[in-house]
Amino acid sequence: MSINSDDHSITRRLAASLFAAAITLSTAAASFAADTVVLRVGDQKGGNRSLLEISGYAKDLPYKIEWSEFPAAAPILEALNAGALDVGYTGDLSFLSVYAAGAPIKAIGGTRSDAKTQAILVRQDSPINSAADLKGKRLAGTRGGWGQFLIDATLEKAQIKLEDATFAPLGPVDAKIALVAGSIDAWAIWEPYVSFATLKDRARVIADGEGLTPTITFIVASDNAIATKRAAVQDLVQRLNKARLWSLDHISEYARSTAELTKLPEDVLLSAYTAQRTSPIVIDETVVKEIQAASDRSTRYGILPKTLDVSKAVDRSFTAAAAGSN
Repeated sequence: MSINSDDHSITRRLAASLFAAAITLSTAAASFAADTVVLRVGDQKGGNRSLLEISGYAKDLPYKIEWSEFPAAAPILEALNAGALDVGYTGDLSFLSVYAAGAPIKAIGGTRSDAKTQAILVRQDSPINSAADLKGKRLAGTRGGWGQFLIDATLEKAQIKLEDATFAPLGPVDAKIALVAGSIDAWAIWEPYVSFATLKDRARVIADGEGLTPTITFIVASDNAIATKRAAVQDLVQRLNKARLWSLDHISEYARSTAELTKLPEDVLLSAYTAQRTSPIVIDETVVKEIQAASDRSTRYGILPKTLDVSKAVDRSFTAAAAGSN
């Protein structure tokens, strides 16, 4: 559902509670030795680094960040698993896929976007007009993440057996090319790809994630970083949440600045950010239950290899103050 003024007010109250109870920057500064504490953070172009810099929350860090840029979330997770990163971010189900394989990582914070901004697209000239038309079609999406989950959930909602459609595991770049070329029939994807495809390629949305997917992006940290660099990790989560709230009140400025950095069209980013209304979350019981339900569905679909206990995959302590205020 789209975020209305009441939702926005709730988000702000939760965030205010989180920030009021979290460590202050002055206290954090006393906890670090700036010349020894280094956070190795995985990012994507136009991601968290640019958000912090554009919003002003990258200033006066009481520790050092070594940023590494990756083309997608999957290699960020691989680097976290290998111990090459301390912190990164990824979609909820991609995180669970790697966690299920035994990666020593936890979700410690994150954001939520409007579920409608996960969508299944078709070409403008496609005969497909609704989810009911997907039977027998070739559908592309990311394996083990939002794309595959949205396809399976959409087929199930339309009462189409999963085996009655063909899943093509493709990343966003390859899937976009395949859709334009006509070698796939539909593409499950998220913003800003949805806005780019609809505005520039005249693709059509025939289904979305409303009521089907949490659309949560987790901030993920290695168990080692949580144990040995907690104060720095806590401070980074706090800054990212503040920067995200800033972006909600400065969407045009955020889109313009990110467009300059990434060379993506400004109208695409403005459309994406407006639709997403991405807001910080508290990892509380409600979120854990929501992700548990999605995890269980993913196990049933065969996306996850086994049933997971989501409560063990998260560390609530980084957002515990706001959770305790509800």
